[in-house]
Amino acid sequence: MFDSMQLKQKVYHHYQQLLEDKISALQLVLDDLKESGASETKSTAGDKHETALAMVQIEQANKRAQMQELLSQKAILNKIDPAINTITIVTGSLVKSTSNYFFISVALGKSIVEGQNVIALSAQSPLGKILMGLKKGEGITFNQTQYIVEEIY
Repeated sequence: MFDSMQLKQKVYHHYQQLLEDKISALQLVLDDLKESGASETKSTAGDKHETALAMVQIEQANKRAQMQELLSQKAILNKIDPAINTITIVTGSLVKSTSNYFFISVALGKSIVEGQNVIALSAQSPLGKILMGLKKGEGITFNQTQYIVEEIY
């Protein structure tokens, strides 16, 4: 059996890396859009040019908004100390339930870490809100699924 605190560290680092990868990929897209915008500005093809430039600008705005979201998720994740262990579920807890692990942090979805199914969800998500404050042995039902808290790391 693996050390549960070690699993929590690995989960934490896994999601940090996942965010870093998403930020890097999005930065490449933003750089490409910046080049596209620059080449559209040099073009003088009338209405077609205006439409293409507007499309590039809309796409840039969308990608910048996505980047802001990723950076804010990164800031939340960076505030978590994976070495802290609590009796109740708080932001930063790794919760072992009857079905899988939940990492209460930011909404980054499901991953497999060390062969374990882990779902990173935010404390503000519907399930996250219900889990917050629970103790070992307590349970909840969410979307017709029962979850019993087996461990909190």
